[in-house]
Parts: sequence; C-alpha cells; structure tokens
Amino acid sequence: MDHISWMVPNNKRNGLHKDQINKASRQEDWVEKDRAAAAKTSPPPMAAPIWIWAFSVSLTVVPFVLGNSEGDALYTLRRSLTDPDNVLQSWDPTLVNPCTWFHITCNQDNRVTRVDLGNSNLSGHLVSELGKLEHLQYLELYKNNIEGTIPTELGNLKSLISLDLYNNNISGTIPPSLGKLKSLVFLRLNDNWLTGPIPRELAGISSLKVVDVSNNDLCGTIPTSGPFEHIPLNNFERNPRLEGPELLGLASYDTNCS
Repeated sequence: MDHISWMVPNNKRNGLHKDQINKASRQEDWVEKDRAAAAKTSPPPMAAPIWIWAFSVSLTVVPFVLGNSEGDALYTLRRSLTDPDNVLQSWDPTLVNPCTWFHITCNQDNRVTRVDLGNSNLSGHLVSELGKLEHLQYLELYKNNIEGTIPTELGNLKSLISLDLYNNNISGTIPPSLGKLKSLVFLRLNDNWLTGPIPRELAGISSLKVVDVSNNDLCGTIPTSGPFEHIPLNNFERNPRLEGPELLGLASYDTNCS
C-alpha cells in the first residue's frame, strides 16, 4: 500500500478506481472511432497514371525504329517489298538506327549514305519515304522485279550521286523533280517500262556524267544541252517513240508523246 492510499477510505478508493477504468475505456472508444473515420476519408493507394500504362504499351506495339526517321523510311520500304531470299532479314525495326542492317552503309554520324540491294530478287514497289534519306548518296536497286512508279520524292535526295534502277519493271514517267539532284553523276533507268519525255530539268545537272534510259517506251526528242551533249546515243536506243537528238527550235521536245 502506498503512502497516500491509507489516508483515503476504501469506498472512495474503489470509486476512484472505477472512474479511472471508465475514463480509459471512453478514451479507447474515441481512438477507435477516430481510426474508423480516418479509414473512411483516406484516399485509396495511388494507381499508376493511365498515360504511363498507355506509353508502355505503345513501346511494345509500334514496329518502327523509334526516334529515327531514316530507319522508319527504310522499314517502310521493306514492308513494300517481297523478299523470298531473306536479304532483308537483318532489318530489325527495334534497333536504335539502321546502320547495323545488312546492305546499309552509314557515315560517322550514323546517317544512311548507301542502300545496296541490287540483284537481290526483290519485288514490290518503291515508297515515297525514301525521300527522307537526306544524306543518301547511292540508291542501288538494279536487277530486281520492282514495279510501280519512281516516287517524285526522290528529288529531295540532295546528296545523291548514283540512282540505279535499271533492269526492273518500273513504269510511269521520269519525274521532273530529279532535276533537283545537283550532285547526281549516274542515272541508269534502262530496261524498264518508262513512258513520257525525258525531263528537260535533267539538263541542268552539271555533274551528270552517265545517263542510260535505253529499252523503255520514252517519247519526244533526246536533249542535247548541258550534260546530254556528251551522252552517247546508244544510251537512248530501243525507245520506239523517241526521236533523234533535239533540233532546238525545229521540233517540240515532247513529239510523239500524245
């Protein structure tokens, strides 16, 4: 018994004890009520934002080389071609850039400078996206079974030195936009099904050394100005509707094209 309890009568001590128990019980009830109220008002655990989920899904679905327009353009070409010999098997769209793909050459800045797919048994058609290969110097697609037309967008390839599309099944006209290729040296379009006149815009390419459009169905006359002054006539033969060298002022360049 402590030194205070002996001074308090038993009945009062018992009363104090009961009051303390009741007070403690009421305090416990208040704590439980506070906890229950807090549980009702507390927000649920934070779920991952929907945009994060959508972005993660997009990374697994999009088949293109993310962030690389040249890889996207080349992969679009791959999808437009039939490749029975699997020469394009290494063209993996999940890689950072296309510089490790077979038949692709890049410069030190990882920009595509060559596409070498000549004599590869490919069929299908060319795509306008090729015009996005700003640093391309050589586009070699000769001796395949490519059909369709020459995309006008190839005129955007300002660094192009060689355009070799010979021995295919390409039809349509030669785009005048090719006259914008001021670095072009080799233009070989022979042995196709091309129609229409030879664009006079090509005469403005001073760097042009080799032009071969033989064995097509071109019409009109053969240009004689600019680089065409030194192109041999046999590079124009086997075009039944193509007239001889243009006589300036005496015949229209698009004669026989109607």
